[in-house]
Amino acid sequence: MSMGRHWFEGVADTLGESYLKYSFTRGTNQEVDALVEMLEIGPSHRTIDVGCGPGRHAVALGERGFEVHGIDISERFVEIARSRALDAGVAGLVTFEVADARTYLPAERFDRLISLCQGAFGLAGGPGSGDSLDPDLSLLANVAAALKPGARLAMSAFSAYFQVRMLDAETDSFDAARGVNHEHTVIKDENGVDHNAELWTTCLTPRELRLMAAAVGLDVEAIHSVRPGNYRRNAPNVESEEFLLVARKP
Repeated sequence: MSMGRHWFEGVADTLGESYLKYSFTRGTNQEVDALVEMLEIGPSHRTIDVGCGPGRHAVALGERGFEVHGIDISERFVEIARSRALDAGVAGLVTFEVADARTYLPAERFDRLISLCQGAFGLAGGPGSGDSLDPDLSLLANVAAALKPGARLAMSAFSAYFQVRMLDAETDSFDAARGVNHEHTVIKDENGVDHNAELWTTCLTPRELRLMAAAVGLDVEAIHSVRPGNYRRNAPNVESEEFLLVARKP
């Protein structure tokens, strides 16, 4: 079932490979090492990377010998991800597919799931979400259905505490009723040219993450406060940009 073109597709088309030049992408190896430990990813596990973008986490996992399938709504990002997997010599372990996480139905279920840096979870609340109070909950339910019993997942979510504390009145408009921040920003394309862009990010609290996980039948193992390139077992706080939900499917 098609849900129409998602607002993020235009952003991804503009960014292309320039996405990988932003500072928040520089900590990929630290993040992946932490995820392997937190999720106890083993050689027999098959991982799905939901909202994989240009494949930085999936490729890094492949370089460590793990099998990964990445999905992203952006054709341009999937194209880049496939090229990066080939260049890294891991195309035999790491595959990619253009797919909408809101409706994705895999042929086989997975042992592990990651969704990081608002790759999909956290981007469902913008234009096109209609009257749904919590489209990100629907997305979480759909991707959780792609997991085997006993599978584990790690998903990052932008912190509502951090967003409200750091709200920029010139660029941000925070919808307190829905928890969605609407940001007017400037992004660079692959040639370094600036373009105006709009971003809609759902911002969440640890309590909301626990309730959402429970609603879709997941057992929460931990919620950590994290920053890009600094994934550690930190208790939730109001200073860090993101929360990392670690959960298990019974």
